This record gives sequence, C-alpha cells and structure tokens, in this order.
Amino acid sequence: MVYDICIIGSGAGAGPIAYELTKEGKKVLILEKGSIYNEKDFSKDEIAFVRRNIITPSLQEQYHTIEEFVDNKWMKFPTYETGWSWWNGNILGGSSNFMSGYFHRLKPKDFRLKSEYGKLEGSNIEDWPITYDDLEKYYTKVEEVVGVSGEVTNYKHHEPRSKKQYAYKPLEEHPITKLFDKACKELNYTSYKVPRAILSQAKDHRNACYYSNFCGSYGCSSGAKGSSRASLLVQALKTGNLIIKSNCFVYKLDSTKTEVTKAYYFTKEGTKKSIQAKLFVVAAQAVETSRLLLNSKNQYFVNGLANSSKQVGKNMIFTGGGIGSAEFDKTNLEYKELFTQGLFVNRALKDWYYTKEFKGGTIDFLFEHANPIRKANLYKKDEQGKLLFGKALQENIYNNFTKKRVLNFEIFTDWTPNDNCFVSVDEKYKDKYGIPVANIRIGAHPQDLKVANFLAQKGKDVLEQMGAKNIKLEMSSLPSSNLQAGGCRFGNNPKTSVLNKYCQSHDLKNLFITDGSFMPTGGSVPHTWTIYANSFRVADYIKTII
Repeated sequence: MVYDICIIGSGAGAGPIAYELTKEGKKVLILEKGSIYNEKDFSKDEIAFVRRNIITPSLQEQYHTIEEFVDNKWMKFPTYETGWSWWNGNILGGSSNFMSGYFHRLKPKDFRLKSEYGKLEGSNIEDWPITYDDLEKYYTKVEEVVGVSGEVTNYKHHEPRSKKQYAYKPLEEHPITKLFDKACKELNYTSYKVPRAILSQAKDHRNACYYSNFCGSYGCSSGAKGSSRASLLVQALKTGNLIIKSNCFVYKLDSTKTEVTKAYYFTKEGTKKSIQAKLFVVAAQAVETSRLLLNSKNQYFVNGLANSSKQVGKNMIFTGGGIGSAEFDKTNLEYKELFTQGLFVNRALKDWYYTKEFKGGTIDFLFEHANPIRKANLYKKDEQGKLLFGKALQENIYNNFTKKRVLNFEIFTDWTPNDNCFVSVDEKYKDKYGIPVANIRIGAHPQDLKVANFLAQKGKDVLEQMGAKNIKLEMSSLPSSNLQAGGCRFGNNPKTSVLNKYCQSHDLKNLFITDGSFMPTGGSVPHTWTIYANSFRVADYIKTII
C-alpha cells in the first residue's frame, strides 16, 4: 500500500499533521519507535518511570555519544558510560507525554533577534523566515484544540493576542502564590501567571486535572495533560484514516534526486521492512531527526539526505539557564497551607525577557519534584557531607519531608546557535541494529551563561523578599536533554538552510520536518507550544499540495 502521508514520530511535531490531514480524508501512517501506552498504563511509580525508564531504550543497546570540551579539547563519551540519557519518551505521543506543560508563546522580537540585537561574535543567529503574525492564529488553535488553561497577565513584553483569554480557566493555585505575588508587588516586579497545557475542565474524552502533583517525567492518567497522544492522535484515529505502527525504528529514508520514495524500519523483533508514501513528515525529535537524515545518504545526497546545504545537524539549540532553590517553613506560611499538596505555583518572572542591551529570558517557579526516592536521597548526608545511618538518617529525612518545602526556579534563556553545537554520526559507534548513533557536540556560547546569572539574581530577589531560607543558585552551560531544537533550520536561502518557510525540504519537495528541528533560535521558553503551532501551520500548507 502507498500511503498519502507517512509520519515518523508521534510527538508535538507529528500530532497536528495527523489530526488535520486525516480530517481531510488522507490516509496517514505513523511509524513510532516506542510502544503504545494510554491513561490506564500511567502510574506515579518512580522506580518504573524514572529510575528504570521503562519508556526509553536501554543505553547498552541504543545510546548517543556526547562531546564536551574538557581540558582544552573535545572529548567524546558514550552515554552508556555516563548514564546521561538523551531519550525522551519513546512511546506514542513522544516526550509530550512527560512534559510539565509550561506553555509560553514566542514574542514578535524572537523571530528577528539578529535584526533586533545584531549578530553576536561567535554565533550563527539568523532571523526566522516567518513572523509572529504568521503563527498567532495557530498558537490560538493550540489553546483550543490541545487545551491551555490560564489567565492572561498584562505586562510590558506581552505578545499580541487575537483572543482576550485562554480557552480554559486557570488551574487551582497553591497558597504560596500569595507570598510570591506580594513580594513581586513590593519589588515592583510583575507576577506572571503561567499558562499550562493541562485541562482545568473536561474536554472530549479527556478528564480535568486531579492535581496529583506528578506532572514532569510522568504520563497523565486523567488525560488532562496536552500530549500529542491524548489531545490529537486519539481524535485522528476516530476518522478511520490513521494507522499507527508501534515499535518501528526508522533508520533510513531512500530517495531519487527529487523526492523521498521509501522509509526503512526495524520491527521490535529486528526484522527489516519498508513502506511507501506520497509525502513524508519527519518528527522524531531534533537529535534523532538529524541522525536519520545523516544516515540516509545516497548517490544523490552524499552528505546525508536533503543536505545539499551541508547544514543538517548544524546549529542545534537547547535551552540555557540553571536552577535556584530555597526553603520555606511554618514561619513563612501556616503549616496547613504550606503542605497543601498537588496545587500549582504557576508563576514566573518575565520582566527581563528583553533588555536594551541583550535578549533576556524567563524565570519559572515551581516546587521541587515530588519523587520521594529522589528527595530522600538528597538527605542521606549531614551538613558537613558525612553519610548518615540508622536513626540519624531517619530523622534527617523525616524533618526535611515534614517541616519544610523547597521552592525552585528554572531559568530559560536562548541557546545561542554556534559552530560547536551540532549533531553528527560516527561509524565507530553503532546501536544494536548496527546503525551509527547520533553524536552530540555541546558547545554553549558564553553569552548564555551571562544572561542566566543575570536572571538568577532577579529570581533570588523574589525568594529573599518572600522570606525564604537557604537560597542556592546553580547556573550551568549544560543543556536539558528534553528540550531539543535546530539541526534542520528553515530559511529562504537553500544554501544556508535545510527547509523553506513551510518546513519543506529545499531539496526534496515531498519531505517535511515538523519537530523542533526547524527553529533557527528557540526563544527563552520551552519549545513545545511553538512546535505544536508550527505543525498546525505546516498542516494547512500540506493540504494545498496533496
């Protein structure tokens, strides 16, 4: 059978394509590397979903190599040696199942950072080939279809909106927000109310949030979280036009000089198979998307499929930043209020998203993760670093679990694209299928850490004003592996970009890439909302050509 559309991957970049094109009557096939899970399969079992990573491959069988700058030279480390997994949820719906759902739009200036601030020395910053106005209606569509709950905060950097409010009312808030709002008012900062891709009321087959306090790293057992699987693919399946094949690892695309002809994949049993389609959409998450194209070289594309520009894998971007933390106890808030479980903080600082001199970023506030094993492990030593045993260990854990709460903040800055942040493949390192793995060189631009440290002080100001104790700041140039973008940036010039403004390959007109790979810059926020919005935009374009 020749399908109308073959989609590789099933996350935020894939879901809108399937959702929109199946409604048009197109026969769509999704090839998903992982298994199919649904609400009844998701639990809050830290051992299963975090400690053992049942939804990601074994690093002994499928891994990455990471290049870091150590002792003035680039050193390569296989992830099976370090345990630093770059797999982010190999199941239907991809990593969107495990996001925390902090949703922030990009702003008009984010689409033209080079024009606004100039090109930093040592950077490869470029303006986008589209504008905020091109995406605005699709951001709104995500609010309605995927489901975004919140209350609009008016502040000096707020982006234009076609709707006055979000599609769903705000989620319930933890009492600590009273302290946060008061501190911001006293400092003349803006308390920004963060919208979440979590339903505050039922929608279709999905239930409202029941405030379990386990969002990040866990699948949602109510369906409230706006994963691609829950919000889009279930609806696409109802059309009868979508077929999903799970446990299918696509390792190569074949092509003529002008179009992709086949996708080759391994089944769970290791059998090689192939499929044909009129149009192919790759949305395998940025690192793996670049890997697939680089491993698909042929006589027409000797440097990798769709890579006449030699830009595939180049200019990877993540999110820069770090974290801050502080402790609160009964002297800050009544015990009953402080230990209210499950409710969201949903507060951020965005007053310094832009400054006159440089692009700033976002500071998101949240309680430390509720994982009990992780928390207990933090208290196995005393203040001098001595390992505790018996009653002393028991009391230390008990006191830290019952007498204080830790409020964190996460900093999101633009990851500045540069020549030392890219994906390549190396024939020396292969997975269990014999396919070269992705090598990720992680080179951060110095500006990213400068901005992170600047923002960290603003976050610290608020914690101090709230009366917090034991404030700690940890800024880093290392990225978060679950926030990936770049590698196949879009642009108007085929010599310097991989995709055109519709995320269509300059080289192969029936190849589209709709995960975060297309982004030239990432904004100072998580990428997911923009990936969703852009994929809906691309879906509208595909309707006109197929």
